[in-house]
Amino acid sequence: MRIHVGAKTEVGRVRERNEDAYLVREPLYAVADGMGGHRGGDVASSMTLEALEHVELGRDAPLDALVKAIRQVNGEVLRRGQSDRDLRGMGTTVTAFLTDQDKAYVAHVGDSRAYLLRKGAVQRLTRDHTLVERMVEEGRLPRDQAQHHPQQNILTKVLGVDEDLEVDDLTIDPIQPGDRILLCTDGLSHMVDEDVIERILKGERDPQTAAERLVDAALEAGGEDNVTVLVLDVEEGDPAEASVSSPASAVAEELPTRRWRRALVWLAVLLVVVIAGLIGADVYVSHQWYVGEEAGRVAIYNGIPTKVLWVELSHVEETTELSAARVEQVAYWRSLPDGITADNLQEARGIVDQMRQDVQSIQSPKR
Repeated sequence: MRIHVGAKTEVGRVRERNEDAYLVREPLYAVADGMGGHRGGDVASSMTLEALEHVELGRDAPLDALVKAIRQVNGEVLRRGQSDRDLRGMGTTVTAFLTDQDKAYVAHVGDSRAYLLRKGAVQRLTRDHTLVERMVEEGRLPRDQAQHHPQQNILTKVLGVDEDLEVDDLTIDPIQPGDRILLCTDGLSHMVDEDVIERILKGERDPQTAAERLVDAALEAGGEDNVTVLVLDVEEGDPAEASVSSPASAVAEELPTRRWRRALVWLAVLLVVVIAGLIGADVYVSHQWYVGEEAGRVAIYNGIPTKVLWVELSHVEETTELSAARVEQVAYWRSLPDGITADNLQEARGIVDQMRQDVQSIQSPKR
């Protein structure tokens, strides 16, 4: 079996940042919807899928390995949130689909979803871990009122919040050519009715076109949340031939791209800080003055009497006729080689005038 992938993610029409993430790394595919804090959602979803991207699934019990990996990253996200004030309370959903020869597995936490389209019928594979879903299961809320209930976003289970995490899992045995799997965040399922989702999944043969149409439907319905969609078509063939439709190929490596983007952002911030520091330093230096010596003469300098990385932080503003050696004969002015600071140019000129008077007094002592 091989998987033909369509992938699409959008920030939506309301949110300022996309805290969703997705993973396409044959034989593992996943979506995650992060939440919490100034940047916590982005960190939580990225951390989770980065961990899953590098997990060794093995052949003996791949589902057990996947569930174990999700539980492990749950602890890592939890501890990261506890140690960083800006990330406190962050968490993420995760819905993962894993193929293994003629079987497939789903592991799930939160309210992202997995659907199976088989022989014209669409079946939801996952259960939302939400307060509304619990109310429906307990008979306190009709199913047709759940999608638009005001408490639909209240999660009862999420990765990164509690140390002990129970992960829902199921096996699809067998997985068949012609099967179509949809993985999506709630930006789709909360905005688009399931009959519309079903119609698009059935009506679009190309998985990339189907993914794009589903995202467009969510945006047309208001786009109130980030929306991420993976459409996975099961086909006959070698898994090594698994492919991503060309429009999605640029984003199939979403996680490495996000890591590079985050590094570039921090580099840009660092450059801004450095440039601002240099500008501030230049303003400060330009307002400093001192009296020193230049080529054996007393001179007035603008700046400070030092250098940084062999760069002088001052320049001669005015030179005088005064001999530096004669000035240094006056005990009070022996620090001339080190620079005698002044608050401004006028004060520096006053210091020079005083030096001139002192030199004259020692040259023409009173009788």
